[in-house]
Amino acid sequence: MAEKTRYSDAELEEFRAIILEKLEKAKHDYEMLKGGVTNADGNDVADTSPTFKVLEEGATTLSKEEAGRLAQRQMKFIQNLQAALVRIENKTYGVCRATGKLIPKERLRAVPHATLSIEAKQGGIK
Repeated sequence: MAEKTRYSDAELEEFRAIILEKLEKAKHDYEMLKGGVTNADGNDVADTSPTFKVLEEGATTLSKEEAGRLAQRQMKFIQNLQAALVRIENKTYGVCRATGKLIPKERLRAVPHATLSIEAKQGGIK
């Protein structure tokens, strides 16, 4: 029996559902992080109160910087998920870009945007 070179359409639909679910949650999380950076929901007296202490301002700045970094990571995750959807459309989803073999389903269920098999990732195969 020949080795499979791609996942079936039914299997691709299963992965599409997983990715769409993760994408929806990721976009929601991104909006929350973005709101924390831009202070979009901050219409309280904390913004204008003259009694701010230097340490509180520093902590707020650090918190916004951290939220900004997390928002950037979340946006990259969203882009990776969207790229995975394109690979599903092209029927190339689940194929290791280093070895050309199928990435195991277990890995794709855990990391649906993966483009490398565990062996390729750990072995440094590019």
